[in-house]
Amino acid sequence: MKNEKGKRLKISILSPTLCKGGVDRAYVLGQALQKLNFDVEILGFLFGGKIYPEPPPTLEVKAVQASGLPQVLRYGAEILNKIEGDIIYAVKPKPTSFGVGLCGKMLGKRPIILDIDDWELSWCGGDEGRYRPSLKQLARDIFKKDGALRDVSHPVYLRWMEKLVKQADAVTVDTSFLQQRFGGVYVPNGKDTCLFNPEHFDAEASRIRYGLAGLRVLMFPGAPRPHKGLEDVLMALDRLNHPDYKLIIVGENPYDNYDEILISRWGRWIVKLPAVPVVEMPAVVAAAHVVVVPQRDELTAVAQFPIKLSEGMAMAKPVLATRVGDIPAILGETGFLVDAGRPDQIAATLEAIFQDLEQANLRGAMARARCIESYSLDAMAEILSGVLRSVLL
Repeated sequence: MKNEKGKRLKISILSPTLCKGGVDRAYVLGQALQKLNFDVEILGFLFGGKIYPEPPPTLEVKAVQASGLPQVLRYGAEILNKIEGDIIYAVKPKPTSFGVGLCGKMLGKRPIILDIDDWELSWCGGDEGRYRPSLKQLARDIFKKDGALRDVSHPVYLRWMEKLVKQADAVTVDTSFLQQRFGGVYVPNGKDTCLFNPEHFDAEASRIRYGLAGLRVLMFPGAPRPHKGLEDVLMALDRLNHPDYKLIIVGENPYDNYDEILISRWGRWIVKLPAVPVVEMPAVVAAAHVVVVPQRDELTAVAQFPIKLSEGMAMAKPVLATRVGDIPAILGETGFLVDAGRPDQIAATLEAIFQDLEQANLRGAMARARCIESYSLDAMAEILSGVLRSVLL
């Protein structure tokens, strides 16, 4: 698509941070938009550290080093000056993405699309959570260097952002829960099925490459959080007590020390691999015998489309997941489903998978076909083309 000057239209994707918490979704949206022949740039704040995970090589990323409030207001102006797009696409209704984007809409007279891939308030009490400080506590939260209101993700700011969702020219979401809450167009959390293609990899060679030879590899290619249910997998491994079963955790945890807590209790079952660039992730997932997505039945999990699902499906792996949120609808008949919070069911399903791994792999092949049809970049691009037409008309 081209603008009035005959140049290709450019879309500026605003991620609330360039270290997890939105950047994965920004990358996949950017790749889908490139399929539609748009120029794409991704902009976001770096609150210390480095960009994680590293972006796909085709995407231009502009980072602004920042800290909390009130300094972030100045850095927001720096982001605005870097925006070159004809359209702004903000990931998450957060001040550092949607808030900045709304300012860009007003100042640059350009449309803004909001993408919601999480219910941010589910992390802090949902609709029941309330901030009612005393005057003394309010002053501390505002003026102390580590005051709660200096955190740009404080629930107060998230509630403000939710009230402004209707100011977006279009809204996209990635789960039925979010669609019921915010409306908008459903755009799945898809995957580059050309990059994530099992035909390009030898599974045993990948296991040797990453030091996993001789193991039965249960892969969780993400950052552990309590709602993701890894404790249930580890309790299942306690039940099975097979020394060659290992849970592989990939990458850094930019949120907290939860992975260290898991290792302190279940270290004998865990192998932790270092972070790798996006382009290397298919080689890592290729090493899996099974990809596990054991989400707990909690609001945070119900509102999510776990990216690990589409990674496992794209790589034709048997996917063991829980009946939480949209997961059953995403997998259809191509995965292995258990009830949430049931280590006994996980253990029984793992035994069944490894007793007939050939049949499980056939189901994995069905999952890849389903992923190509419904959860690929091409499938996302087709939906996004309609969203963009509605914004540009």
